[in-house]
Amino acid sequence: MKITIAIDGYSSTGKSTVAKQLADWLEYIYVDTGAMYRAVTLYAMQQGLIADGFFDKEALIKKLDQIKITFTRDTTSGKAEVCLNGKNVEQDIRNLEVSSFVSPIATVSEVRSKLVEQQQHMGEEKGIVMDGRDIGTVVFPNAELKIFMTASAAERAKRRYNELVERGDDVNYESVLANVQERDHIDTTREDSPLVKANDAIEIDNTETNIDDQFHTILQLAKDRIAKRI
Repeated sequence: MKITIAIDGYSSTGKSTVAKQLADWLEYIYVDTGAMYRAVTLYAMQQGLIADGFFDKEALIKKLDQIKITFTRDTTSGKAEVCLNGKNVEQDIRNLEVSSFVSPIATVSEVRSKLVEQQQHMGEEKGIVMDGRDIGTVVFPNAELKIFMTASAAERAKRRYNELVERGDDVNYESVLANVQERDHIDTTREDSPLVKANDAIEIDNTETNIDDQFHTILQLAKDRIAKRI
């Protein structure tokens, strides 16, 4: 018997990493909802609808029907990659510029409604692992397993900084930390679907936990919930 696994939490806590690991091990479908919001952000940037000190929210809302987000599986790595209107934008959505605009985009109710509808449709057959900010509270409130991931802002900024430097991006730690803290504030204080821990979610603080230990902890939780469904 398959279940729905919802993984929420702060940015750069490794939600996507553990969600992908779980999906691979359980042979479930993985959906990166953060990538969906990043894709909408990239679209808004390409259309000139958002920039420093500027955001034409109404124009974006009018264009939402022109945005089609899908996932494709890389045949070499086996990883799910996001496509925007048929074009693979996996690398384009991961830079710091997109990161700086994604939270304002995610506060728009019409954007969230459109993507939540798509996400719920993806999960109708269960056997899915989805990570984001409101999966256990809004998208799948009845998910059999809910995980809420957290870590210190300093540690999360360090991880994000190292990831960007490894990619070759020209960034400094202070700007990455500021971005992490700003996203935390926006995500937790927005009026529509703020980032909160669901009452029945299990909190995982991975500030000092390695990836392997974290994975095995969450995998055991998933196995326990699956066993209860049999």
